[in-house]
Amino acid sequence: MGKKKTSDTVRKTKGTRDIKTNPFELKINKQKFQILGRKTKHDRGLPGVSRSKSIKKRTETLLKEYREKDKANTFIDKRFGEYDTKLTPEEKMMKRFSLERQRLHTKKNVYNLNEDEELTHYGQSLADIEKLNDMPDSDSDTEGKLSAEFTAAAHFGGGGLLRKKTSSEQEEEEHKPKSRKELIEDLIAKSKKEKHERQTQREEALVLTQKLDKEWKEVHSLLACKTPNAGPKKVDDYDILVRELGFEMKAQASDRLKSTEELAKEESERLEKLEAERLRRMRGEFENRGKKRPKHMSADDLHDGFILDKDDKLHLTYKVWVNEEGGEEGGEEEESNNAMDSENEEEDEDEDSGDEEEEEDSHSDLESDNEKEEDDGDDDDGDDDNEGDSNDKKRPAKPISTKEKVQVEEEKQAMITAAKSELPFTFPVPESLSQLKSLLTGKETENQCLIVERIQKCNHPSLAEGNKLKLEKLFGFLWEYVGELATRRPPDLKTIDKMVPQLYELSQMFPEVACGCVQSSLQQSMQELDSQLEANGRAPFPGLDKLIYLKIASSLFPTSDFRHSVVTPAMVYMSHMVIRCSVTSLRDIAAGLFTCCVFLEYVSLSKRFIPEVVNFLLGILHMAVPNKGYTLVPPFKPGGKLSDLLVVKDKKAAESWERKPLPISMIQGVELKDEPQVTHFRLSFVAQCLDLCKRCASLYKSLSTFHQIIHPVKTLLTKYLCVNDYPTQLQDLYHEVLKEIESQPKSYQPLEFERKKLVPLKLFTPKIVEVTDYGRKQGGSKLERERMKLIHKHKREFKGAVREIRKDSQFLARHQLSDIMERDAERKRKVKSLFQNLATQEGEWKAMKRQKSVLN
Repeated sequence: MGKKKTSDTVRKTKGTRDIKTNPFELKINKQKFQILGRKTKHDRGLPGVSRSKSIKKRTETLLKEYREKDKANTFIDKRFGEYDTKLTPEEKMMKRFSLERQRLHTKKNVYNLNEDEELTHYGQSLADIEKLNDMPDSDSDTEGKLSAEFTAAAHFGGGGLLRKKTSSEQEEEEHKPKSRKELIEDLIAKSKKEKHERQTQREEALVLTQKLDKEWKEVHSLLACKTPNAGPKKVDDYDILVRELGFEMKAQASDRLKSTEELAKEESERLEKLEAERLRRMRGEFENRGKKRPKHMSADDLHDGFILDKDDKLHLTYKVWVNEEGGEEGGEEEESNNAMDSENEEEDEDEDSGDEEEEEDSHSDLESDNEKEEDDGDDDDGDDDNEGDSNDKKRPAKPISTKEKVQVEEEKQAMITAAKSELPFTFPVPESLSQLKSLLTGKETENQCLIVERIQKCNHPSLAEGNKLKLEKLFGFLWEYVGELATRRPPDLKTIDKMVPQLYELSQMFPEVACGCVQSSLQQSMQELDSQLEANGRAPFPGLDKLIYLKIASSLFPTSDFRHSVVTPAMVYMSHMVIRCSVTSLRDIAAGLFTCCVFLEYVSLSKRFIPEVVNFLLGILHMAVPNKGYTLVPPFKPGGKLSDLLVVKDKKAAESWERKPLPISMIQGVELKDEPQVTHFRLSFVAQCLDLCKRCASLYKSLSTFHQIIHPVKTLLTKYLCVNDYPTQLQDLYHEVLKEIESQPKSYQPLEFERKKLVPLKLFTPKIVEVTDYGRKQGGSKLERERMKLIHKHKREFKGAVREIRKDSQFLARHQLSDIMERDAERKRKVKSLFQNLATQEGEWKAMKRQKSVLN
């Protein structure tokens, strides 16, 4: 044994020595610098030997774990308390039972009603109760049902095997067996006996119940008697509430909400019906005003469906008789006679209605011949009743007088004239702007809006296939028509205001078309402004139609969006106007202030800062200052003839000024007759500018740079604008603006350097650092050096662990790949073998087939 061990040791050392001496297995780590006195441990290494050792170690540990993963060849008893010696067997069983019940009542089974636990009610199982196996209450329920004893006897042929038998009976049965007929007779006799017993029990129970009810009523009558000293019964609040709830109105079912298409269809049908009625009246066709013939009423009719839609009160009447020559005869009767006649008329009308019904039943073939006579005589029914004639002959129809004919003709002409003057209820969609103008021109504002509304309702997109394209064009025509209304002198602002809801409805129906139309008008306006600037170097403010378009766009589209396809270009266009358009007249000031008002409406929700508006307001106030001493931003100039447009020169005219809203028509230009009127307009412009400054201050007060933004305006108002010569209303507005500006506190402090005491430099005391090892990190103290060592060691160990994990992953990946390749190779081999077998079988089958064909 010792020799063998020695030989193995020698062999191992010899193999290691061979590897170490092999230059291809040896790796030398060279150093850049040779340091004397430093001992190196890893200057030489054997990477092949290290790799083989690591692979062998991973094969014995990691690969073995991987192979045995999810595999178990031992049984572990995991019952609760199995290895706990502190618990008794009874405690173990109780704990196991409680855990089992908890497992059945976990959260996943909260809504599971099919649990295994059996629920009972008064000792009976709920499952049996749900089967509705109640005891029968009548004889019909028990027909054909036999007891279990007879059923068993009938099925098994024992004739009473389930009951206990005496010895004598057993002996008799042994000597004398019963036939099947006797068994059936016994069964029938016993079933009748049981049925009779059940009937007797029910009758006895009924008698006892009636007796008990009678006794209870006697006792209850005694209990219900009130004592003579009993006071009034107090009504509880709960009883009052219950009675109120009983008399409350019950909720009634409402009609189903109709869709947009259904509502449009109903509205279109209504307008078509009204238009047909108007055309009938234009043709002079009267309505059928004759009374309807009374319907047949049965004697058993209870009048359940009566409707009180007429006035049954009695009125004083005048009787008029028409002569054949056209004259009239009439007279008044006394009130007492009228009252009696009215009562008689009611009775006679009932009788006449009954007679007419009989005539309808008996002479239905003459109904068409007598309709005209009955219609003509409807108005004179009461006269026949008062005459009291005994004969039942019909009175002949009276001829109509000439005066009545003339009156009817006049009514007809008046109806035709009124129908022609009415607006039609249905309109086709105009195909061009000229057609739309022909429909609307000359009409009042309300009628114009009504026409556009009826065009939309009669041609809703859901009614026909081509209506959508027609209504899309209608928005463009209506947009151009509004622009033409603004160019009139004076502009028809009332009609424009009424047309905005119609434009809004169309824009909601066709948003893309509306956006495209408004964008094209904005683009055209911008191109005109650029062309004027390029040609003349300056451009006046656009006309009223362009400004009205900007005002309407804020009503059609949302202005609070960060970016919008219509609102954003509109804001850019307005900013170009207030910056690049020159202010040379009072008309330009009015247009600029109107643009600023619209601009502030655009940003009223988003509170977006618009520097162009603040600069324009500052320039307008600059025109009201006589002495200038500050700088301005274009398009305004610090001096010149145009810089004094708003300077008030006539102080007497200023005293008679009153603050009024400026008319929009001034944007088209106003003819100023005298100097007082010019002074009033100047003061109105200054007041409007101050009001806009106040709105800007309240709008931008939340900005951190508010005081820097409003500082130029504040400086101009406090130092240069002299308001002593202005009226009192304007001075009050001036002070309100300053109060609004000064009331806002500063929301931030300017940046400053941190103030601290200066630390003087240390002089004449050199810093001495002990240097022991060159290139090594030096710590301040021993504790710090120990900490640095631990950090360095942690980093090194962390890197080593990451490296080992990476190698383990690569090792497992290689083995997984090899396993997959082995399985694939095995599968390919089996598939190839199957194909070979199939090919062999097919070859044999073909050979057999050829052999059969040769033999045949």
